[in-house]
Parts: sequence; structure tokens; C-alpha cells
Amino acid sequence: MEVDSVFFTDRSGRVTSNPLLDQLPSYQSLLYRRKSSAAGTKRRNSSRTRLGSSGSGKWAVSTVSRQDEKQKTQVEQRPIRELARPMAEKRIYNTQRLAEAQGLSSWSQLRQSTRRLLRRLREDGQEWVSSLKLWRGDIHLIEGMFGTGILSYFSFLRFLVMLNFIIFLLMFSFVMLPIIVAHHTSGNITYNLHDGSVCSVYPSSARRGLVIFHEHITDLLSGGGFLEQTYLFYGYYKVDKIHFPKMTYNLPLAYLLATIGYLFLSLIWIVKRSATGFKRNLVQDEERFQSFCNKIFSGWDFCITNENAAKLKRSSLLYELRTDLEEERIKQKIADRTRKEKCRIYVIRLVLNLFVIGVLAGCFYSIYSATVFSQEAQMNNIKVNFIVDLIYEYLPSIVITMANFITPLLFSIIINYEDYSPAFEIRFTLMRCVFMRLTSVGVLLFSLWSQITKCEEEPCVCGYNHLLYSCWETRVGQEMYKLTIFDFIIIVAVTIFVEFPRKLIVKHCDCGLAKWWGQQEFGIPQNVLEIVYGQTICWIGTFYSPLLPAICTIKYFFIFYVKKVSLVNNCRPATRPFRASSSNFFFLGVLLIGLALACLPVTVSVAQINCSQACGPFVNYNTSWEVVPASVSKLPSGVQTLLYGLSSEAFAVTFFVVTCLAMFYVIALAGAHKRVINQLREQLVMEGRDKRFLIQKLCQAQKYSAIKSPGSRSQPRSSSRSSPSYHTSFANNFTESMFLAHPTPDSSTHV
Repeated sequence: MEVDSVFFTDRSGRVTSNPLLDQLPSYQSLLYRRKSSAAGTKRRNSSRTRLGSSGSGKWAVSTVSRQDEKQKTQVEQRPIRELARPMAEKRIYNTQRLAEAQGLSSWSQLRQSTRRLLRRLREDGQEWVSSLKLWRGDIHLIEGMFGTGILSYFSFLRFLVMLNFIIFLLMFSFVMLPIIVAHHTSGNITYNLHDGSVCSVYPSSARRGLVIFHEHITDLLSGGGFLEQTYLFYGYYKVDKIHFPKMTYNLPLAYLLATIGYLFLSLIWIVKRSATGFKRNLVQDEERFQSFCNKIFSGWDFCITNENAAKLKRSSLLYELRTDLEEERIKQKIADRTRKEKCRIYVIRLVLNLFVIGVLAGCFYSIYSATVFSQEAQMNNIKVNFIVDLIYEYLPSIVITMANFITPLLFSIIINYEDYSPAFEIRFTLMRCVFMRLTSVGVLLFSLWSQITKCEEEPCVCGYNHLLYSCWETRVGQEMYKLTIFDFIIIVAVTIFVEFPRKLIVKHCDCGLAKWWGQQEFGIPQNVLEIVYGQTICWIGTFYSPLLPAICTIKYFFIFYVKKVSLVNNCRPATRPFRASSSNFFFLGVLLIGLALACLPVTVSVAQINCSQACGPFVNYNTSWEVVPASVSKLPSGVQTLLYGLSSEAFAVTFFVVTCLAMFYVIALAGAHKRVINQLREQLVMEGRDKRFLIQKLCQAQKYSAIKSPGSRSQPRSSSRSSPSYHTSFANNFTESMFLAHPTPDSSTHV
């Protein structure tokens, strides 16, 4: 018979009764489960009995010994400083290790010393790499002053800086560097020459003659003029092939593959970083009781060293507890609602959501109208003065910024009348803001493409409006460039002209209005939406402006210090907490939505819209994607067969089936892990009930010993040294008959 280590067994392996164990709630629950699975257990026991006649006790002992040996080996391999033991035991353990090492052979000693040396080298290397992380000291300072919640925002900002820098290196290495190297080596560059058609005319936008200074500023802010014919924009890359002595470099193919590469790299990096947060959210329990325990016993952030931050953390914990209690009250209120109240709330929500849709539609129409007006003003070359010309250039960016500023305020007011729980209010408002910010970029692109593909005489001769947009990719890149620059200007301007004066007014003005206005809050979700919006623009614009990732890298580099100075001097952490455990997953989830939105316009422009015939590397193709089949047709027949097989429907169906099977396996594995976690939680509950039961028995034993020896109370304290100790008397009276004399605990301690 198999020996279960949980149950009390005799030498023969049979389960016997024990008066103390029989009364434990967890033991009773295990007995109940054991009886319910008795049939399956008998079958397993019979099969194991046939396997060997040495007895189940030996099998159990051997299993335990193997586990002990495995655990001992793992402990021996770990460094002594990592063991959770007192210093005296560590010294003794070190002496034992040295003594055991002396008894080993020279080969074993060499292996141990080599393993120890490699481990130290790996640890030193990891420490050296971590010391090279960008803003390591600044982020530790922010973590110590404001906790891990705000730390997650700055860590996310550092991640975007590194991501944009890698994207810049990718575009620079495969697109710009070959052209630069070809000019200084023996490389021969083949350019896309004009064929004399009307579609190949590309008039220069460079200013001639005497140029006023403010016109250079306009060109710098708008991307026109002298910047249009530089490495910054798509139209500059008119190279078709670069012939080196031993190879020919296909720049159009490299341009397209680099675009696919940076999108795929961003996807893999984001998914990898969000995997940890997804696992945590997947197994996160929704029980309110556990939430209370986590906040009370493990909710404090021990990284906080600032007194004000500690007070804010305390108030945030109180706010979370109040929020949980409010959610419980709202759940009870929802359960007690009548049919009439439900109909009234649903009607209110329907009306308010229709109002939200109307607001979004108005914002999108405003963006569309502003984009069309701005494009017409630029095409008609309307010149008034420096300020008005700059407003014409930045009119779509101004309207988008105003919409992104006004709509969150409206959403925060509307959500109060929809009667949701506090946690759902925050999430729902954030999702509305995410939809507004990211969709506004899509509306801008739709407005541009409606102008690009619209001609006075349908259908268009060149597939696009070549009269107004001779190089439409450069025009889209200029719009993305202007959005990036304007977004940075707004962030800096708000910090200098809004947050800093507000801090001075609140600090030095004693009027009631200033006290009511209060200090600016550092809202983590709102700040994250700002940089996600900017990163989405960067992903879209990199195809049309290959140097835009470098601009975004510099932009986020300065935004880090701007936000740090604003946080330390102007702002205070938000009263509504945003937990760091779920914030990273939320940030990366919103960033993943932005990446999906960025892939859509880039895919449409590559595969559907005719590329410009006057500029860029794809002059010889109708669409940018045509460079792929043209390049594949020049490969050897075996490689062509392989690539055609990979792109066939049969491979696509097979790959889809295998992916579905892998996904089902991962889902089943996650479900199994979740069940194990639930069992461990049940075990913790059982241990708590066992402790309660044992405390009751200790109290009963104390009363029993006091009743049995009533003369012990009258003894003076001075004679306590000569009298038997409490533990001795307790051990003498703590007999098995005492447990049998008392009734079993009430049903509240049982499962």
C-alpha cells in the first residue's frame, strides 16, 4: 500500500487514528477527499503492489531520500551568502564545505573551483551590465522618494528610449549607412531616373534668394524647405541599387524589410516584457478578503524613504481600502436593485454613451476639417505672416491636442453619472481616452489619404494626386514630424507655464481658491497616454521619415528630465493610487494597442496605395510590396520553391492549426497552474483554521491544568524559581486523554 505522508501510519503502512489529528479541520478534509477517491486509489495501489514486493514503505523511504538528496545538492550549489540561515550557521556550513572539499579528488576540486569562478564571473557581469543602465541613479532616487508606482512610469519611459534607439540603429544600418559608405568607397550607385512623364516631376521646395530668419524656423518646425531634401524624409532616398565590388545592395528591398523588422521587433519586445505582468494578472485572485489581507499585511512599499511620500502612501492605502469597501457596497446595491432601477440606469448609460459618441464624432470631424484646410492653405501657398503661417502648418496638431485635452475632462464628469464601481470608472475612462488619442491619429491619416487619392479627373493618372502631392510619402512624414515636435513643445510648455506657476500660487497664496485648486497631481495613466500617443506617431512615421526614431529618442530623453523636475518640484503623487504590480502590464497593453494601430496605415500604404513616381526608392514599382516578388524571382529555383511553399495556403492552414494547438496547450497549462494556486490558497485557509483549533486546545489545556492544580495560583511569585516551570507542568498535563475529554470544535472550523 502506498504511504501518504500526510496521514498518520503505523510501521505496516496502514492509516491509524490519532486523537489530535482526527480533530484538525485540514485532516478531516483530507480524510473526506481520501474516502471520495477510494476506488481510484485502490486501483493505483494494486498496480503499484504488482510492480515490486519489497513493500511500499521502502519505496516511500527511497522517494523521500531521493528528494532530500536533490534538495541537498541544490543547497550545496548555492552560494553560502544566499542561504536563509544565521551567520553562525553559515560559518559552520562554510567550514563543513571546506572539509568536504579536501576529501575530494583533484578533478572534483577543479570542477568545483571552475564552477565557482564561472558563477562569480556571471554575477560580476550582470552587476556591470546593470550599472550601465540608463538613469539608474535617478530611477533609484525616484523610487525612494515616491515609491514603485511612479517608478513604473519612468522605467517605461526608459524602455521607450531604448526601443527607439534600436529602431534608429536598424534604419540607419540598412537604409542610410549603405548610401553614406558608397560615397566614400568604390561603390557605384544606381539612381531612379525620371522617365519624363508628368508623374515623375518633383518640384523643389527649397527657398531661394534672400531668406528671412523666421522662415528657417518655420522650415525647422514644419519639416519643409531645406529639411525636405535630406536624410530625414522618404523622398531623399532615390537609390535603386548600390553596386559594391563583391555584391549588389538592393535598397528598396532593404527599406521594406527594415520597416517590417522594426515593427516585428517592437512586437516581440513588448510581448516579452508584458509576459510577467500577464501571468500575474492571469492568476490574480478577485476575492475581496484576500485583497484586504494583501493591503493590510503586505501593502507597504519599503522603498519609500521620504516622509511626505510615506504619508501619501498611507493615504493611498486608506483610499484603496475605502475603494474596496465602496465596491462591496456597490455590489450589494447592484444585487438589491429592482427592475425599475435597472431600466433607469441602463437608459442613463445609453444616453451618456450616445453623448460620448457624439463628442468623439465632433472631434474627429474637427480634425478632418482642420487637416483639409491646412493642406489647401499650404498647396495654395497662402502667406500672411510668420505666426499665421505657423498656425496653418500646425492646425491639425493644434486641433488634436485640444481634443485630447478637453475630452478627458468631459469623460471624467460623465462617468460620475453612470453608477459604476470606482475601479471600473478608472479603467473605463482610461479606455475612452486611449481610444480618443489613438483614433485621432488614424483620422488625421484618413484625411491625408482622402486628399492624396482624390483627383479632379477620375481615375487618377498616377494613382494619386500628383499635382498637389508629387511626393505624398514625404508629406505624410512631414505631418508625423510636426505632430512629434508639437507634442514635445506642449509637454514642455505645460510644465513651465502651467505646473510651475500653479505651484507658486498654491505655495505663496493663502486664498481659499488657491487652496481648493491645490497642487498639480502627477497622474500616471495620463502621462503614460501622452508618451504612448507619441510612440504611435513614431511607429507610423518611421516608414515616411527614417530619422524620426532618432528624434523620438532625443525627445523622450529630455522628457525624462522634464518630468523628473516637475515631479520633484511642481507635482505631487495622485491621491488615487495606481499599483505598480498592474501598471507595467497596463502600460504595455496600451502600447500594444498603439502598435496595432500603427501597423494598419503602414500596411495599407505599402500594399494598396500607389507609391510616388517622383521620389523614394520604389519609383520602379506600382506599390512598395512589389519589390518582394520581383526580388524573389531573381533567386535560385530551389529557394523560390521554398518561399512559395511558405507563402502557400497549405502552409498557412498548417501553421494556423499548430498555433491553435500550442495556444490550447498554453491555456490548459495556465488553467492547471491556476488550479494549483487555488489549492495552495485552500491549504493556507486550512492552516489558519488549524491554528485556530490549536489555540482553542491550548486554552482548554491551560484551563484544565489550572483546575487540576488549584494550589498553583496561591503560590507567591518569589517562589517561582523553585516551582516547576509552566512548560513542564503543561507538558505533564497535556495528555491525550485531555483531548478526548473535550468535545470536537464547532462546525465553523470544518470544511
